[in-house]
Amino acid sequence: MMASWRPMGIVVSALIIFSSIAYLLLSLTFIHPIRHQHTTAASSSHFRAPAINPFAELDGAEASQIYTFLHQTPNSLNLSTDTRGGNQIYLIELLRPNKTDAVEYLESHKARPDRWARVSSLEIHDDDAFIVDYMVGPLPPSNDTQILPLEYNHNSGRNYVQSPVSDVFAMLDWALSIGENASDITQELLGATTNRDDLDDPDVLVIGCRPSFLHAGRTVQWLEFFGSGMDSDSRSILPQGLYVKLDIPGANPATWTTGQWFYNGILYDNETALREAIKSPDFVKLELNQDGSWSDTEDFETSFPERDMPPPLSIQPYGPRYHLDRKEGFISWMGFSFYLATAQATALSLFDIRYNNTRMIYELGLQEALAHYAGVEPLQSGLEFLDTFFGMGSMMFSLVPGVDCPGHAEYLDMSYHKGGKMYTNRNAICIFEYTSDAPLQRHTSTFSATVSRNTYLVVRSVSTVGNYDYTIDYIFYLDGSIEVKLRASGYIFGAFHAEPRGHPEPHDGHTNEYGYRIHDALHTSMHDHVVNFKADMDICGTSNTLVRTSIEPLQRTYDWDKPEVSGVRNTMHMVHKSVTHETGLNWPSNSHDMYLVTAPGSVNKWGETRAYRIQPGTGMGNPAHLTILNSTTLGRSALWSANDLWVLKNHPDNEPASAHHLNYLAPLEPLVDFEAMVDGEEIEEEDLVVYFNLGSHHVPSSQDIPNTLMHTSASSVMFVPFNYFDYDVSRAMRQGVRIDRRREAGKSMSKNDGSDKEEVRKSRVARAENENKDDEGVKYFGARYEGPVTVSEKMLSPDLSHYMKERLDGQWKAVRNSVGGGLPGLFVGKERAEDDGGRRLDW
Repeated sequence: MMASWRPMGIVVSALIIFSSIAYLLLSLTFIHPIRHQHTTAASSSHFRAPAINPFAELDGAEASQIYTFLHQTPNSLNLSTDTRGGNQIYLIELLRPNKTDAVEYLESHKARPDRWARVSSLEIHDDDAFIVDYMVGPLPPSNDTQILPLEYNHNSGRNYVQSPVSDVFAMLDWALSIGENASDITQELLGATTNRDDLDDPDVLVIGCRPSFLHAGRTVQWLEFFGSGMDSDSRSILPQGLYVKLDIPGANPATWTTGQWFYNGILYDNETALREAIKSPDFVKLELNQDGSWSDTEDFETSFPERDMPPPLSIQPYGPRYHLDRKEGFISWMGFSFYLATAQATALSLFDIRYNNTRMIYELGLQEALAHYAGVEPLQSGLEFLDTFFGMGSMMFSLVPGVDCPGHAEYLDMSYHKGGKMYTNRNAICIFEYTSDAPLQRHTSTFSATVSRNTYLVVRSVSTVGNYDYTIDYIFYLDGSIEVKLRASGYIFGAFHAEPRGHPEPHDGHTNEYGYRIHDALHTSMHDHVVNFKADMDICGTSNTLVRTSIEPLQRTYDWDKPEVSGVRNTMHMVHKSVTHETGLNWPSNSHDMYLVTAPGSVNKWGETRAYRIQPGTGMGNPAHLTILNSTTLGRSALWSANDLWVLKNHPDNEPASAHHLNYLAPLEPLVDFEAMVDGEEIEEEDLVVYFNLGSHHVPSSQDIPNTLMHTSASSVMFVPFNYFDYDVSRAMRQGVRIDRRREAGKSMSKNDGSDKEEVRKSRVARAENENKDDEGVKYFGARYEGPVTVSEKMLSPDLSHYMKERLDGQWKAVRNSVGGGLPGLFVGKERAEDDGGRRLDW
């Protein structure tokens, strides 16, 4: 066992905790689609990773051994096998090794670090419920295996959070009963009711809620009625404008109460007061927000003639140029190499990213995804989501071959253990090489034209969390650059547009404080997406300094300007300043600053300090940080969102992340408090970690109906070599053509016209290519498409029938929609599935 993992004290008593609803819902049985696998030589048995992947997730055998060990070995967890009560294990996954141990193993290829597991349990003590984290290891289980509180990586010093709910089924039943008890109100105002007896009723109401206060096991939430969105999963744009306040002081259902009701801008003390108000002749009913074809993502009725013609596609004519070791999750391409690893909360991460076998980044991966709303009604005014709470890894659902990724992409699965079972999301990760629509380099001169293709490698996954689908790309370029790109699509979380029924009022442009009207009774709500990533930088080792290079205006006198310039010349220059202490930074206006992670002790051939530049990449503009200052709802749970990027002294063995997925249940006292990590340490020539944010200020408009489009929501950050190499290393790997233009002008050019240099250059190129590809002045560097190319129909139009063959009784949607089944965003009343006891559950 690693020394840095030794706790102070003994194991915490297991009579502490229980669950949040979301985690139990995610443990439903789910049969995933079969894999569409494109077999290639590059991923064959001939290619092997240089070492066993130390970051690889626990496999089914390892997880089952741990699960059995914890249930059959005497310990303090007091586990129960009753799924409706007692302490439960709901999550088992790898506890990733410390960086110091992993780096030593990867460099020396000696003994692999001991395998440890992170185990989360749902535990109950009297009327209180908790979620507790343990570390179990070394693995496989034996007499030497220990069960210890997992505290070393939580700067709170705790290994648990309190949950306000101890019985998911009781919470579901209560939410449904609220709708049933107020069925006369909902029928009168909304023209519909909740209906637990007919789950396929397209006119049924569902219920969504969000916490407005959450602390020490108590939550206050606002509940709103929504349309079912049965056909298109569009319920998040079907709010109905009727709200009720819930007070949940503790985990005991007997203490839960309903409070005020809200309708058309008026607060009513209780449902009785609302009933009496409805009877008044002066009561104003609002326009209904009804579902229809407007919420469908597809249009099968209208079309342009060209729509019936298949569009151009990317093909891979001679097989992949990357190499993949599927067993170890290891990829090599054009000088790059790295390992893949997944986690239930934070999805896909990359480790040990190297170029020409030199590590540049130890870890690159998602930390947290925040969406924070503002609005003029109880739900939207404080709505926020921290999406790792719902499991952005377990929500990495199957990619659609040929649409999510090119037909020639290869796919990897994502497996995880929850609730005593092992689940596999097929086709959760795709890998492919792609050629951009724009060249990597081009130049036309008097004598020649040279153009190079821009090809790059993409590792992609999509996490579908409720109404949003987040596409995350890790992109590798021929010049040594790396890009992390985020795109969002799916349904927005809409607000109800309050307008009297039958008496629409003219639109008032001055009312657009939070959004815009986009349908009969639907309004948009402005919100910020801030998605945090970690980059553990190792530029020429672990002794790095962040240099802020500013481009600034300058007034200076130059001797050679006189007498024409009598005074100073107005010009510009660069000012270089090291960032000396941990801090947060923002992207500068006018892009006048460059952030360089430098290696002060290492220079290139020309004596310049080697570095990688961090900069906004391709997308809709600079990635955003959170607009809201000191968010009332978030508390201290996501303080990394206050700036665009942060640079910290790296403490990878006890500060491995900027966030924790359980921060959502303890926003005022989070397990990981990011501000405590930024404690002013000196960071010159230290092991540095950069936390950076992607995202946008999303102000939806009518173009977001029915779904937000990815090209309007993309943001990225790039890591670009800056004097790191002696020259542009892509020259040796890129493909393209050089055309001799002098032949067009004839051969009458004089030998003294300055073409001597060009002749020398031509001869060098010719010798390099053995002069056997010279075709009337056209010379190709790299391969040409010279042989026959066969593209199978399966590559162009992959078979997708497996998506329907293995969809069992709504379970696909049940699991997908369960992301809304926790304290925030709970939707009740639409979907159907079975728990292990055969009981029907209504979401």
